[in-house]
Amino acid sequence: MGAQAIGKAGAFAADDAAHAWYPEGKRDGFILRQLVSKDFKLKYRRSVLGVAWSVLNPLLMMIILAIVFTKMMRGADDTIPNFPLYLILGNTAFQLMSESTSSGMSSIIGAASLLKKVKINKYVFPVQKVLSAVVNYFFSMIAVALVMVFYQWTPSIHILWFPVYLLLLTLFCIGLSLLLSSASVFFRDVMHLWGVVLTGWTYLTPLFYSIRILPEWLQALERFNPMYLYVTFVRRILLWRMEPGLDLLAGCAVFALASLAIGWLAFRNSERKFILYI
Repeated sequence: MGAQAIGKAGAFAADDAAHAWYPEGKRDGFILRQLVSKDFKLKYRRSVLGVAWSVLNPLLMMIILAIVFTKMMRGADDTIPNFPLYLILGNTAFQLMSESTSSGMSSIIGAASLLKKVKINKYVFPVQKVLSAVVNYFFSMIAVALVMVFYQWTPSIHILWFPVYLLLLTLFCIGLSLLLSSASVFFRDVMHLWGVVLTGWTYLTPLFYSIRILPEWLQALERFNPMYLYVTFVRRILLWRMEPGLDLLAGCAVFALASLAIGWLAFRNSERKFILYI
């Protein structure tokens, strides 16, 4: 691990020297592309199926959950026109948030050896982890497309809202990752607590059950659950084949911008002290 970190630092030192004349924004963009590419290659380096796991994993989870909730527990809502598609859309969206924030949270600590050797904008590391999760999400959307083909579920013109949904969810995840990565530098317990939060968040979000089974007061509270809003957004445009609606669009935008603003402020106000704690 130490040799790998030293090698990585050397590589980036060379890149930093080679691209020192770049404007800062372009240099950060170059580093982001290199890090995302490296993460992608490392993730599937010794895997027999490789990238196929990004497609198979959501498919297998969908099949298991569909069997459990339709055959064993009879928990599927009859008003949902395509329960397997309902499941996979919710699970893949939540997985994007979970994966990006969990990896982004430890990104500064994981890059400690590099940050001590190379001058680089620190925000690059949590942002890179989110972008890597977005790349994986695109592969999981192949699984979604296969489910739609299998059930002959033709998308409508409202699929054009998908880039808006993905942009807002990505911004939300970047904000959370910036906040968590700065907090975890000073309080390592955050890394353990976040796993508990994600578990609770999973069950509080209607991913594998219908919101109709919740009491009315809890249904009302779901409007303040950002992941419920993002999951509902993608389900509306791909499952229900309708526009997201102004209220849903506004809610998703507010959570995305608020998360980004809070995360950025927390990160910028604490990043100068990172070197003392990593």
